Amino acid sequence: QVHLVESGGGLVQSGGSLRLSCAASGINFSNTVMGWYRQAPGKQRELVAGIASGGSTNYADSVKGRFTISRDNAKNTVYLQMNSLKPEDTAVYYCNAHIISPIIPTSWDYWGQGTQVTVSS
Repeated sequence: QVHLVESGGGLVQSGGSLRLSCAASGINFSNTVMGWYRQAPGKQRELVAGIASGGSTNYADSVKGRFTISRDNAKNTVYLQMNSLKPEDTAVYYCNAHIISPIIPTSWDYWGQGTQVTVSS
């Protein structure tokens, strides 16, 4: 059974930093694409950052230069370092595991329970 457990959210002032962690179990973590998404009230869930098994990364334009995604395959954990936080970064942040089948053309997505990040102005 797949479990993704996020931690590290909280309340921070504008300009501050937070680091989110997501501990994964039940998956072949080192071969899994991992990502962070967020959903603000009244808005759709959006991709914040992703990291492939080989370490390549991609970011939403709104967080480039401020957020850094990384992974520790030995700990089955993915991180999101968030610097220079803005009030518009306020959202529930979700960890995502995207598993691509090596046999048939399909994939699966698993989600954590989410962690609240609130940035005050």
